[in-house]
Amino acid sequence: MEQQATMSASRPRVVVKHPALAMASMLIGAFVGMFSETSLNIALPKLMVSLSISTATVQWLVTGYMLVIGIVLPLNSLITKWFTTRQVVIFGLLDFLVGAVIAALAPSFPILLFGRMIQGIATGLILPLMFTVAMQVFAPAKLGAAMGACAMVIMFAPAIGPTLTGLILAKLSWHWIFWAFVPFLLIALVFALTSLENVGNISKPKIDVLSILTSVVGFASIVTAVSFASSKGWGSPLVLGLLLFGIIVLVVYAYRQVHIAEPILNLKIFANPAFRAGALMVMLDFGIILSAMYILPMYMQKGLLLPVAMTGIIMLPGGIVNALVSAVSGNLFDNFGAKWLTRLGFLIALIGAIMLLTTSTHTAVAFVIADHVVLMIGCPLAMSPAQTHALSALKGPASGDGSTIMNTLQQIIGAISTALATSLLGIGEAASHASAQGAFTAGVHMAVYLPVVLSVVALLIAFTTRSFKK
Repeated sequence: MEQQATMSASRPRVVVKHPALAMASMLIGAFVGMFSETSLNIALPKLMVSLSISTATVQWLVTGYMLVIGIVLPLNSLITKWFTTRQVVIFGLLDFLVGAVIAALAPSFPILLFGRMIQGIATGLILPLMFTVAMQVFAPAKLGAAMGACAMVIMFAPAIGPTLTGLILAKLSWHWIFWAFVPFLLIALVFALTSLENVGNISKPKIDVLSILTSVVGFASIVTAVSFASSKGWGSPLVLGLLLFGIIVLVVYAYRQVHIAEPILNLKIFANPAFRAGALMVMLDFGIILSAMYILPMYMQKGLLLPVAMTGIIMLPGGIVNALVSAVSGNLFDNFGAKWLTRLGFLIALIGAIMLLTTSTHTAVAFVIADHVVLMIGCPLAMSPAQTHALSALKGPASGDGSTIMNTLQQIIGAISTALATSLLGIGEAASHASAQGAFTAGVHMAVYLPVVLSVVALLIAFTTRSFKK
């Protein structure tokens, strides 16, 4: 029995010639997708001036992108049953190329937003596939390290995005942010064409149109409502109506997925306590990092009045730390499990969020760097263990559904947390009677309560879940 267990741990579910090369196109594609998700954060003040738009409008470049990802992600499980892994990834990479070129050439905000939303389709296709394929082509004994590499892509891209964007904007226009995606996407295409094999089963199940419609309408309504709240207020009939409508539609969607024979998304896996706890922690972790990384660059530029290039340089140490912690957290999971890594990670993230609450218009740059580093230790330390804990509790096709569900929740909470941060920032800024610089900093403090609350909730889940094996 012991020998059989050892052999099972050393065998992947699907054997491919070169697992690392098979993953390369998706890792690069996911990196570009996540880089695109946060790369504009540091450019938002400049875009507001260049395109003559408000904070509430410019945030759509972030939330609109994540909205499309959130719409596409729940359909991923169905798509991969109709098309091969190669077909989906190659289409996604070509789609991203088209969106990047449209955005790079955009003369106005609507066209820029259109290009961003096309890119969102690609990210929604590639992101869950990366985790699903990793679960299939790597042996269980190596799964922690493999998932750590995937998590490093997810966490490193948002962390390094502001630095690279700041360096680009120091010498070039914002259009070059999108031109920078092109060479990476071309390299990913080469790997996809030469090394990617199909790892899924093409069963071509019946397409349930009602499930697709309720999924798209429900998620879109909720994210749109929260986004409109930043400009129209939470008491707006439009905001409240969209929220209520979106919730009702999603309840219908969830009920249908649980009761039909061939659901688009197998929501029954939430009955698994390990998956449920891990998915919630991943979702909250993503909300913490995206809301904090949305707030921090704007605070440095409009609260501390630092130039955009300096902002990017200040965020570089945190980006490097993020990469290092993401790289080792998978191996730490293999040795210690998720229990104490998630608890320690969320505790450190909470400290980082509280540090951001203490900033002012005169805060030293060294303190801002330290705050960013603390956040970039805590969030990735918890991310990979929570994700691996959740997905390793699922078997067979359920692992694909689990990956899709977690990535969908990440993007939806990311879009909502960005919109909420914008709304809270506006409320705090409007309530302040200080100068423009001081009022914006007051708004930042109000917005920072969001990652603080998310950190506390995640920490409570990490301490109360009983599904940890170690």
